[in-house]
Amino acid sequence: MTIISVIGIFSLIMQLCISIHNTAVSITETVIRYFGFFTIEGNILVTLAVIFLLASSKSKWGRFFSNERVLSALTVYIVIVGLVYNIVLRPLVVQHGLQAFVDNLLHVAVPVLFLFYWVVFVPKAQLKWNISRWLIYPTVYALIVMIRGSFVNYYPYFFLNAGKLGYTHVLINIAGLIVVFVVLSLLLVATGKFASRNSKN
Repeated sequence: MTIISVIGIFSLIMQLCISIHNTAVSITETVIRYFGFFTIEGNILVTLAVIFLLASSKSKWGRFFSNERVLSALTVYIVIVGLVYNIVLRPLVVQHGLQAFVDNLLHVAVPVLFLFYWVVFVPKAQLKWNISRWLIYPTVYALIVMIRGSFVNYYPYFFLNAGKLGYTHVLINIAGLIVVFVVLSLLLVATGKFASRNSKN
């Protein structure tokens, strides 16, 4: 977990510095846009989780993040970060130097390491098939992006850009992403139940 926290903190700070350095808008708007990326939010959640588990596991937040259902939901979120970037976004943008390095930390290193942590160390016996709560965060995220985008005409991802694609197309994209969240969530639950069943034999 230590390496996840170190990579998470470093890459999040570096990405913020890069964003501010390269900005074409105000610093305030740059910071708002920075925190508006699902990638950033997912990495923040994962980094906070491992920090609390390492430093304060008995605290309120430590107990919250130690819950296997919370950790499994976070695993879904950060794996989606990796999948969307590497399958959808990476072919469209060529990054170089420090930006490429930070991108790989945020979209490859942290997702892979956290998935490994979930597979090896997270208890899975209490996972339930009802994953509806896991879908609240990505659904609310998409709604906030759409509402803010309608006012400022800025969307963090091209597939959510209602200004260019239209709301019907974007809603179809969101529905498709929710399906991916559901499938991956159920896959993790199934994996957890299978692993728990085998550990008892």
